[in-house]
Order: sequence, then structure tokens, then C-alpha cells
Amino acid sequence: MNGDEPKTPLLPLHDPIHRSQSFNSSIKSVLTLNNFFILLGPLLCTVICLFVKLDGPVTSRNMLAVLTWVFTWWMTEAVPMPVTSMSPLFLFPLFGIAAADDVAHSYMDDVIALVLGSFILALAVEHYNIHRRLALNITLLFCGDPLNPRLLLLGLCATTAFVSMWMHNVAAAMMMMPVATGILQRLPSGPAQPGVVRSFCKAVVLGVIYSAAIGGMSTLTGTGVNLILVGMWKSYFPEAKPISFSTWFFFGFPLALLIFFALWGILCLLYCPKEAGRGLSAYLDKAHLKRELDLLGPMAFAEKTILAVFAMLIVLWMTRSITDDIPGWGAIFNGRAGDGTVSVMMATLLFIIPNKKQKGEKLMDWNKCKKLPWNIILLLGAGFAIADGVRSSGLADVLSEVLDFLEAAPYLAIGPAVCLVSATITEFTSNNATTTLLVPLLIQIANTMRVHPLLLMIPGAIGAQFAFLLPTGTPSNVVGFSTGHIDIQDMIKTGLPLKIAGTAVLSILMPTLGAFVFGTDTQVNIAKFVYPK
Repeated sequence: MNGDEPKTPLLPLHDPIHRSQSFNSSIKSVLTLNNFFILLGPLLCTVICLFVKLDGPVTSRNMLAVLTWVFTWWMTEAVPMPVTSMSPLFLFPLFGIAAADDVAHSYMDDVIALVLGSFILALAVEHYNIHRRLALNITLLFCGDPLNPRLLLLGLCATTAFVSMWMHNVAAAMMMMPVATGILQRLPSGPAQPGVVRSFCKAVVLGVIYSAAIGGMSTLTGTGVNLILVGMWKSYFPEAKPISFSTWFFFGFPLALLIFFALWGILCLLYCPKEAGRGLSAYLDKAHLKRELDLLGPMAFAEKTILAVFAMLIVLWMTRSITDDIPGWGAIFNGRAGDGTVSVMMATLLFIIPNKKQKGEKLMDWNKCKKLPWNIILLLGAGFAIADGVRSSGLADVLSEVLDFLEAAPYLAIGPAVCLVSATITEFTSNNATTTLLVPLLIQIANTMRVHPLLLMIPGAIGAQFAFLLPTGTPSNVVGFSTGHIDIQDMIKTGLPLKIAGTAVLSILMPTLGAFVFGTDTQVNIAKFVYPK
């Protein structure tokens, strides 16, 4: 080694300029918008605790502060939604709102069990490609010969709505969108795409995403919003008759059916004129659909068994509690068995019955359940915990006094107003978060107005599902927007009249069919239920 060569230092040397640049980059990595929103939640919580005075116990102020913290994180998504959904587990005990065991109980009750079992069954349907087979078979029925684009559009939308009745809206949209785009791939694309083809593509994509939302309204398992509503009804009114799967279906299905036909009419009017068949017949025929169906092959034992289990579960849901004169099978167990009981029971069968593909392999195993949407389950639990906290902390009493001015408002005016307010808020935050925020407030408004709580709770919850205007309104909209066939103008042009039609249908059905199904025309001792001893 040459003695004149410079020796390599044992430690790296940093010049002042490099240290300054490193310091500046560190500062920039900390001073981000996301970190600001992370701090904003506890900061607003602290401000409320220090400076806001409510005419109620200290816990009511603490509950308002915690609500502000949680909803700030939910709306900004500064912290992942599932993590934010778990925050009541530590915030409620620390702020003296509820004991740890009481909060944890909200995260696993019969409604959560209903969701868990349903999601496992939905994963089985997806794993064995049953949804695709079902979609292709139903679409073949509606294709028409010669091609009738309006009938084909109806078939795709109806299939999506049916699938969405039994699984989450986002899952239904993600399952059906490949089926829809697979059909649209037969059509010409690019700058030379004919106008009639472009319009039909828009109609199909819009139809799939909106049908997924509408189909979810008809059953308890279709969307988390319905489950949050039922869970809060059970929490706030423990002595009232619970809302069963069949009870909701008798109201939700006619509601969804009317809104569905309104959607189809709007899409036909805007994007699918009668003469569209001539322009599309050269590209679409039944042969394409039949080829895709043939590729799936005949139904195997596993597929048939899963369909049988699913059908059996639906029958059990529908017959647990039928009418006062016909009590259903639930009466055998003195009301101890719920919809979640049979949901988990039937899901358990999938881990017992062999699939007859490989020796010792069952229809489902836990590895296939890794895709369970725990984010939805945790969000539901957070919604139930918040509802309990609003009531037990005394914040419900304070809100009731603030809303005294609504006592003189007629229901025919406030019902549609509640739906529109909820439908507006849901465009900027998640459907579930909107419901969690609004339903406890609506219970207090009903208390002030001395009307049946469901007359306001149901319009608020259904309105939260009218996220039809913006891609960010719900993940289902993002699924359609990502195809490139639609833009925001298309969503607004279709979503606005659909939102108005939905509000009108709900405003008519709630005081009529709702009175028959839910008994909202009867007097209830609201104070007894809202504030149970």
C-alpha cells in the first residue's frame, strides 16, 4: 500500500450542507397533511374537553370529544379505518364513558355473528366461482334474440342486485363488474367508438354499481348500514320487538324493487334508446355468453352443496320469526336463537362437509377465510359501541334538549328532509360512518317529536346508501369509475334523479308499508326504551 494514498476514515464524514439537507428532508417527512390529520383528532378532543360546557354530566362532554376524535380520523382516513374503528376500546374507558368489558361486548353480538357467517358463505360462493355461473345464466335469459339492449341491461342490473342481496355491496360490484366488462369487450373501443356503443357501456357500468347499492337495501346482510340500524334499535330499545331478517325483507325488498326500476328507467332514458339494438347487434350475441358458460363446465358437488347450504340459510332467516300468529321456528328456543345463530351454524357446515375434490378436503378451510373483511366487522362494532356511549354518557339527553324546536315539525316534511341530509353527508364519508353519526341523533329527534323512532331512523339509514353522485361516495362507485367507461358527469347526471326518486319512494313507503311492517303507527313509550334502567 502506498503511504501517500489518503487513508479512509473509520467513520463517515458529513459536511454541514449534507446535514442541513438531511434535517430539512426529515422535517418535510414529519410535516405532512396525513400527520396533521392524525394530530387533529386528539387536538379537537382536547379543545372540547377544556372549553366546551354542556348542560349535562361530564361524561356527555367527554363523549362529544371522543366522537369528534373518531369521526375526524374516519373522514380524513389519517389512520386506517379498521384501526380507527377499534379506538373506542381504549378511548371510552380512558374518558370514563364505559367499562372495557361493556365496550368490547359491542364488537361481538348476534348482529356481528350474522355478518361473520354471511361473509364466510360469500367467500365460499366466490371461491367456487358460483357467482359467475349464476350471472352468466341469468344474463343469457335476458339477452334476447334479436338483441334487446334494454333487456340485457335489465338482466345485468337484476343479477347484480340479486347477488348484492346476500353479500356486501362492494363484493357484489367486484364480482359482477368483470362479467359486465367481459360483455363490453365485444364492443369496439377507442376514438372511433360509435356513440350508441359508448352510451351503452356507460349504462352497463352505472347499472352495475348502482344495482349493487340498491340490492343491498333489501336484506339485512346486503350492507353494513342495515346491520348498524338493527343493532342500534336493539341497543336503544331492548324491550321493543327486534327487527328480524324477514321483517326487514318485507319492507326492504319492495323499496329496493321500486328504486331498481327507477334506475333502469333513468338509464334507458339517458343512455339506451330503443334504436340502440341495431347498432349493437353486430357485436353482441348469445354465442359469446354461452362460450363463457361452457368454459366453467358442469356444476360440481361442491357448488351444488354450497348453493343448498345458502338456500337453507335463507329459509331459516325468513322463518325464524314470521308473524305474531305464526311465530316461526325461533319460538322453539324461546327467542334465544337469532339470525346470527343460524348464520354461523350454516357457515360451520362448510368446514365439515367434504368437497369431493381431494381426499380429506372440506368445502372451506380457514386459509380461504383470510379474505374476511375485518374492516367492515370492526366498523360495525364501533358503530354499536358509539350508539351505546351516546346513550349511557348522557349526550343523548343533551341532544334531545337542543332539538326541541323540531317538536312542531310535521313528519311529512322532516322524513324526506332526513333522507336528503343523510344522502348528502354520505357522498363525503362512508355509508356506515354516516349511519353511525346520524341514527343516534335521529332517535333524539323522534323523542322530541313524540313519533315512532323508526319513522326517522329508517329514512336516515336508507338515505346513507344513496351515495350516487361521486366516485368517492362508496367503494362500489370506485369499482365502476376505474373501468374508464364513466366520468363524474355521468354519475351526477344519473345519480341525482336516482337520489330524488329514491327519496320519493322512501317518503311514500315509510308511513304506509312501514307502518304495517314495523308497527310505526302504534304509540311507544320512547323514554322507557331510550333510557332503560
